[in-house]
Order: sequence, then structure tokens, then C-alpha cells
Amino acid sequence: MGAAHGGTLSARYLPGSTAVHRLEPHAKLVSVLTFAVVVVATPVHAPWAPAAYAGYLLAVLAVAAVAGVGPGRLLRGLVVEVPFVLFAVLLPFVAGGPQVEVLGLSLSRTGLAAGTGLLAKATLSILAATVLAATTEPRALLRGLERLRLPQVLVQILMFMIRYADVVGGELHRMRIARESRGFTGGGLRGLRVVGATAGALFVRSYERGERVHLAMLSRGYRGSMPTGPSVPVGTRSWAVALSLPLAAAAVLLAGILLG
Repeated sequence: MGAAHGGTLSARYLPGSTAVHRLEPHAKLVSVLTFAVVVVATPVHAPWAPAAYAGYLLAVLAVAAVAGVGPGRLLRGLVVEVPFVLFAVLLPFVAGGPQVEVLGLSLSRTGLAAGTGLLAKATLSILAATVLAATTEPRALLRGLERLRLPQVLVQILMFMIRYADVVGGELHRMRIARESRGFTGGGLRGLRVVGATAGALFVRSYERGERVHLAMLSRGYRGSMPTGPSVPVGTRSWAVALSLPLAAAAVLLAGILLG
């Protein structure tokens, strides 16, 4: 289990003592989720939408600066946005409605606005989630989900995923070394057959490990729930700090609606 504590998932956390780091995890979760709701609620076809997205971006970057999360960490977090980028690029080509010429290409005006809006909303939400991940330890995030009354089964599934992701990754790494030491090069149909057998073996080993862990838990008195520590109430000041991001975004959205 020790490998999981300092492994890939834990490496995403940037230790620090900033005001963002000190906030309770469930308060930060509420803040990020509320911010995402405000961003998604912004109408993509409104003429003031680009200005609103710029305001949201400034708010997220201000929080990242306070938390000490640098541009490199933020950019690495955007890797998960690739599917949204591909979908946003396709929208102007497949959507109907009036056409507009862009760099010699005939694009749908509606699809272009929808694709740009989708890309902006996904980017802003992922940036906020990246700041959350960089300033909150994985175990603390799980405690926050418990405080928000997420079903215990889901919390425990996430807990074991975090704890054993690096253990399974280490097993896969050892299996890859064993294949290469036997002359495996990974080309052609033969390579696919070997990789498929490896995936099957990894699944069986992971399942067996899970069975052993479950039996060990039952022998130690596990009855469907994990022990939790005492809940520390969050003060009004902490909530005000935590909700500053979604409140700033809501103010930008309200200003756009009233002035637009």
C-alpha cells in the first residue's frame, strides 16, 4: 500500500500552506461545482459571452496564483480536455444554419458559436478542477465527498482506486519488463495477442487481490462502512473564501445579462 501514498495520484497534489490549501475539502468541492454550474449556464450565443468567459478565466487564474499553482501545472491538467477539443472542432463542419467563411472554409455560424462555447466551458471547468486537485490531497477529497453525503459505496470505490492504482500500475510495469526480457517487440497480430493475454492476466490478478483485501477487511470487522474522523465545522469566513470564485463568476454572469 505504501506505493500508493506517494505515487502518481498523490503526485498531482502540490503541498502548501496557502489560504486555498487550508480550506476544508468539501467547501472547495462545493466551490468548484458551483463555479462549473455558473460557467455552463452562460448562453453561448449571447454577444457578451466572450467577455464573460474572459472574466471567468481571470477569476480562476487569480485563485491559482493565490494557491501557488503555476502555468505548467494548469496546462498539464488540460490534457483531459482533448475529447472536448475534437468535438468542438467538428461542430462548425457538421452543424446547419447560416454559413461564414473562415480561412477559406465554409463553417456553420451556429456550430462555430457552439463549438467555441463548449471549448471555453470545458477549459474553465477543468482549470478549476485542476486547482482543486493541486491544493487538496486525494484522501482529503474523499473526506470532502463523505461530508457532502456521497453514497458510502461510491466513496469506498474511489478510495480503493486511489490506494491501489499505483499497485496495479507497478504490476503492469513488471509484466511489461518480463515480456521484453523474453524478446517481445510488440508488432503485428502476434503482438496484439500477447498484449490481450497480458490484459487478461492483469485483470485476474487485480480481481484476486481485491478478493484477498476484502476477506482481510471482513476479518477485521468491516461491515460496509469505513471509520471516519470527527467532522470539523466550517466557519462563515472559510465559506466566504471558498465561495469567492463562484460568487465572482455569478457577478460576471449577472453583469452580462443586465448590460448585454
